[in-house]
Amino acid sequence: MSRLAVYTDTDDLDPSAGIDLLKAAGFDVVRLETHDSEEIVAAAKGAAALLVGYANISKDLINQLPELEVVSMLSTGTDNVDTKALSDRNIALVTLGALPAEEVATHTLAITLAMLRGVDKFAAAAQRLEWFKTPYPVVPPRLSLMTLGVLGFGRIGQLVAKFAAPIFGSVVFHDPFVAPKSEFKSVSFDELIAQSDVLSINIPATADNKHMFNKDLFAAMKPRSYLVNASRGSIIDSDALAATLASGHLAGAALDVIDGEPAKSDNPLLNNPQVLLTPHVAYLSQFTQKAYITVQAQNVIDFFNAKAGK
Repeated sequence: MSRLAVYTDTDDLDPSAGIDLLKAAGFDVVRLETHDSEEIVAAAKGAAALLVGYANISKDLINQLPELEVVSMLSTGTDNVDTKALSDRNIALVTLGALPAEEVATHTLAITLAMLRGVDKFAAAAQRLEWFKTPYPVVPPRLSLMTLGVLGFGRIGQLVAKFAAPIFGSVVFHDPFVAPKSEFKSVSFDELIAQSDVLSINIPATADNKHMFNKDLFAAMKPRSYLVNASRGSIIDSDALAATLASGHLAGAALDVIDGEPAKSDNPLLNNPQVLLTPHVAYLSQFTQKAYITVQAQNVIDFFNAKAGK
């Protein structure tokens, strides 16, 4: 008897290659493209596997899927899944792991440099034929005089530090879960916040760190410093960041993620001249566009092969 695998959503990625892999391995496959929990439950009542993008996989949804054995994520994060509910049912949860680490680190550095050098502002000025026109839209700082702080020193954080080291004057990091065996200096959280001229957030989102970066934490950051986030939008309180930027305490922000995606039109970080924003594409490359789909599907196949002792 074949097992049922259900795709909840893949959004902008084509799941055809993953579907082909699953069918070749003997699975029946249903593709939904929905975030609606009732639609997911209706289609996945007999599902052994859920392949999930951004859909919210709640405890209530999980408890309505009696045959479910594994949830395979189309991401490295699990913030849209009730992990405790899965654990209570002994349902496996697999992610893409470090697959997009190179892309995310590259994008993190790209938006950091673009923000610091005012690339978006100068590009717009050039289109307006504003050559040699002062005052300049921004006068960039000298990067060799700046300290880059990296919050979170997993694979992505380590690559951010490695890529940035030849450019910045110094690189420091904080991660309570990583032993400080590195060429870079490990500092306390408070030291990271106070010392960083540019602070890059590279931690996963959890229930405990929602709006971790709030008005109080922004106040503790170095005056005229910069914030970078290509991790998860929920870590930053958008209203507090907008207010801190408007006050002049922070000089700018470069973001690939925003609290509540897709972003709402009234988010104060949209069309904000102090914010360089990209639409959650840090993971994207010609490589990951294919690998995300195939690895997500292969994770399901590998799970059941391991269970069968293959």
